[in-house]
Amino acid sequence: NCFLTPFPCPPHPPPLANPAHIHSQSRPTAGAISMTLLFNLAHLHVISTLTDIRKKWKRIGRVGKNDYFCTHFLYLVKNMIKRICHFISEYMGVIVLLTAVAALVFPSFFNVVSPKSINYLLGLVMFGMGLTLNARDFEVVFSRPKDVIIGCLAQFLIMPALAWLLARAFMLDDALALGVVLVGCCPGGTASNVITYLSKGDLALSVGMTSVSTLLAPLLTPVLTWLLAGKDVNVDVVNMFMSILWVIIMPIALGLIIKRLMPKITAQAVDFLPAFSSIAIAFIVAIVISANASKLLTGGHLVIAVVVLHNICGLSLGYLVSLLAGMPMAKRKALAIEVGMQNSGLASSLAATHFAMYPMATIPGAIFSVWHNISGAIMARIFARK
Repeated sequence: NCFLTPFPCPPHPPPLANPAHIHSQSRPTAGAISMTLLFNLAHLHVISTLTDIRKKWKRIGRVGKNDYFCTHFLYLVKNMIKRICHFISEYMGVIVLLTAVAALVFPSFFNVVSPKSINYLLGLVMFGMGLTLNARDFEVVFSRPKDVIIGCLAQFLIMPALAWLLARAFMLDDALALGVVLVGCCPGGTASNVITYLSKGDLALSVGMTSVSTLLAPLLTPVLTWLLAGKDVNVDVVNMFMSILWVIIMPIALGLIIKRLMPKITAQAVDFLPAFSSIAIAFIVAIVISANASKLLTGGHLVIAVVVLHNICGLSLGYLVSLLAGMPMAKRKALAIEVGMQNSGLASSLAATHFAMYPMATIPGAIFSVWHNISGAIMARIFARK
């Protein structure tokens, strides 16, 4: 048959003497068969496993919640973000301080951000506050009106009076004096609630006082600023009133509405809001300090001393008022912290918006934002032992 094909025939193998020897060599043993089968099975198992893993990685972006791999991966990411946010909120004072030092040393890095962005950053902080509030936060206003009234009176009497006295005692110029007065006339800050919690104080009273003083701020802050600083600078009460409404009240109201409409989403976002607010406050401080870095380096020690005294005296007198009112220790902690810690971001915002001709007026608010977080952490450590 080979001669009938166009291809050459292969050479014939040489004949062997013993055909039985050929048969014995060509027959595979049982061990060889088993090893071959085992290798093939292992090879198929590895290939199928790798294929399944590759398919899961390809599908990870479009699978549903029931896919274990995707769910576990998202859980790890969420848990990692929560830890980062917890770290930021826990060390807020240190982060704000480091940001302030960086803005003082490298002002050009932060000067690219306009001071007008302070209003937007503060609005975002107040929006976050609105997302955390609920009806129970205002129950203390009706269940314990005496405590809330005492706290708000101390807030809007002690701090403005201290600001005016310190500005006169240290003979600050008009811009710095205006900035100190603005800090004193602002409501309590949201950081006071965190410090009260860490101090094992009356958190419900702290949140209630912060909420009420914030709602009173559109009226009281412009009027008190006009009474204490109106003789030295022009204070537009109506424009300040509208500014506080837009920057403080409207974001809080929007946060309350969104929480009402989307409770599940806001409940998940609450864990991240303290860290977000801390970052926003740090940026506000950096913007203000970088814009006035040269002046701070030459003569900033005086205003730092005034701000520190303002805060310490506010904490001390707030505690004294609560002691004279016969409040228990938990309420004393809450009232002292609420009086001494101000919404200093609002002070810087008002100074940048309504007193642009006095650029140094934004400085006391920025320094207060740095210092009251440091003093608050110290007070929390002291109060927690009592």
